[in-house]
Amino acid sequence: MSQKIKLEIIVPDNLAGKRLDQAVSVMFSDFSRSRLQAWIKQGKILVEGALFKPRDKVFGGERVTLDSELDEPLGVCAAEPIPLNIVYEDDSILVINKPAGLVVHPAVGNWSGTMQNGLLHHDPALSVVPRGGIIHRLDKDTSGLLVVAKTLTAHKSLVDQLQARAFKREYLALAVGELISGGTIDEPIGRHPVDRKRYSVQEGGRDSVTYYRVEERFEHHTLLRVQLETGRTHQIRVHMSYIRHPLVGDQAYGGRFCAVRGGDKNGLNDRLRAFGRQALHATRLGFEHPETGEQCEWEVPIPEDFQRLLDFLRAIG
Repeated sequence: MSQKIKLEIIVPDNLAGKRLDQAVSVMFSDFSRSRLQAWIKQGKILVEGALFKPRDKVFGGERVTLDSELDEPLGVCAAEPIPLNIVYEDDSILVINKPAGLVVHPAVGNWSGTMQNGLLHHDPALSVVPRGGIIHRLDKDTSGLLVVAKTLTAHKSLVDQLQARAFKREYLALAVGELISGGTIDEPIGRHPVDRKRYSVQEGGRDSVTYYRVEERFEHHTLLRVQLETGRTHQIRVHMSYIRHPLVGDQAYGGRFCAVRGGDKNGLNDRLRAFGRQALHATRLGFEHPETGEQCEWEVPIPEDFQRLLDFLRAIG
């Protein structure tokens, strides 16, 4: 039985100047490039309602529509009985509190055991929604809130809101060092020129804006409440490292473990070494409900491992 596919995406500025077939391979990444090229030639992919050739260029801001059918579901992974902490669910959306250590969707090195595998087990109908309905990601070792679309209509609405920067995303982050006040980091982020698994602040990168304010101060560390205007890969981790206040436990962006002077006397250094992940939690998420139009918001507390570390910092003064 074929599945109807109808999607619409605005060409982002970072794809300006690309050929249409190159741009849609990024925008509709759940489909192979050969399939997308065939759809362009068949008139299944239109730019502002007009036919384009695969080699025609896009300039950013155009509305690209995909209207076709598939003879097989979109799911790229098998259903697995993976526990999901579901905060909210209705006919259109799922809101999940992801634990640290859970990969969001399959990729090289993680083809099973992901949140997407668990989603397809929870609701097999998600196989007809791109990426099993996953709208945005959290790093493997970041905990907190994610939204999942259960229908193509909900998927389009949420993707549009995300691109329009209408999502409210708030994080709690424990940074190395004592910050005096909050601030804004407005620095472009791109893939690291040497280590392709990492990102860095660099000229020519994608615009990236992070807001932070001090939530609680400790000796040697600061708990921050962080909000994102943009949602680049590793954004908070990259930006905090850039201002020389990397997140506790962030081995990718924090560099070699830096012992706190005198920390051995109260066991702090051992606690920091044992934490084992970046101290980052997506605590609050808000957006417009794709069906009702109501503004919705959820908040979840810090997980136990993060809370124990904070309690320890408070106890040692």
